[in-house]
Amino acid sequence: MKAKFIFALATLSIFSCKNAEGEKKEAQSEEIAQVMDAELYGEDFKNLKTLSSAEMGDIYKNLKPGDTINATFKGHVQSVCQNKGCWMQVDVGADDPVMIKFKDYGFFVPKDIAEKEVVVHGQAFITEVPVEEQQHLALDGGRTEEEIEAITSAKKTLSFTATGVKINP
Repeated sequence: MKAKFIFALATLSIFSCKNAEGEKKEAQSEEIAQVMDAELYGEDFKNLKTLSSAEMGDIYKNLKPGDTINATFKGHVQSVCQNKGCWMQVDVGADDPVMIKFKDYGFFVPKDIAEKEVVVHGQAFITEVPVEEQQHLALDGGRTEEEIEAITSAKKTLSFTATGVKINP
């Protein structure tokens, strides 16, 4: 009787382990499929450690003006240039989103990707953005005249120059 009970427990544990492994493999397969379906803009990037938006936000907390790091991270788009798609802002859990521009103005992203998840690869750094550029970006972002006129001083900004962007479906 005891032997049958032990045999039953062993059998159950084997099946439960296989089921957990199967679920893990299934989740990995879905993630790979999502990356394969992503629209690519700019240069392709593969097999790179992708940071979460929170991890990227933590990195920005430790950057000082003049520091630059290479990074790949994913996050949700908050806004996009409505003239050409020549910049986008992505949430990293900080007070302000990351301002992402594209290397050498070499590619643009669609103007309708707000709220979509993206994976970006490139260089992260901190910049000081002059009033005129902030006002120009606010105009491109569809801000009101009142909001644009309220910009009166330079601002330190979380910046990123992307060499590649993948937009998840």
